[in-house]
Amino acid sequence: MKAFVLAAFATAAFAASAHAIEHVYTTVDLKACKHTAGKAEEYYGVWICPGHAGISVRISGGDQRVFVSYGPKAKGELANRETLLSFNGEGSTIEWRIAPETKKPFAAIMRWSTTVTADNGAITRGQVLVVTRLGLGGVCHVAYVDGRANPDANELARKAADERAPKFKCGVDAPDSVGQTGPGYSPRWLMH
Repeated sequence: MKAFVLAAFATAAFAASAHAIEHVYTTVDLKACKHTAGKAEEYYGVWICPGHAGISVRISGGDQRVFVSYGPKAKGELANRETLLSFNGEGSTIEWRIAPETKKPFAAIMRWSTTVTADNGAITRGQVLVVTRLGLGGVCHVAYVDGRANPDANELARKAADERAPKFKCGVDAPDSVGQTGPGYSPRWLMH
């Protein structure tokens, strides 16, 4: 009986690990990306950067805010119009969440920097992990995690990506704030 229980446990553990969501990290170096300069003073242009598995990363900026979208049709995706209310900047690392069945990324997590100015002029710097849905069905923000208020921010972002991104409907479902929030955190801002 003991041998049967151990064998069953080992089989279950192997099956669980065989279907575990995988991840890969890539870096973003704007100097190594293709850049098209903006024509207006407050428009900084567009950078097209290599991502993972042939998925390009499109970063555009203006008015001290960035927009990050992914894929061959990144310009037309909802993520290309989503940013944070506070002044912000893109992160230097992307974590790609990969479906074990298809080996394709279904979500990306990037830690953005933020700057919030209070009414009294005090400046608070923050970090927000932006979870973005990828693939057919749209590219859009799924969740936000305050990177300073949550010591387990990376885990919270991974859980949000793994549980929400595969079934998230861009333009229908609203992104959530996950975990605690504190100074320097600001909600999503949709540009039209």
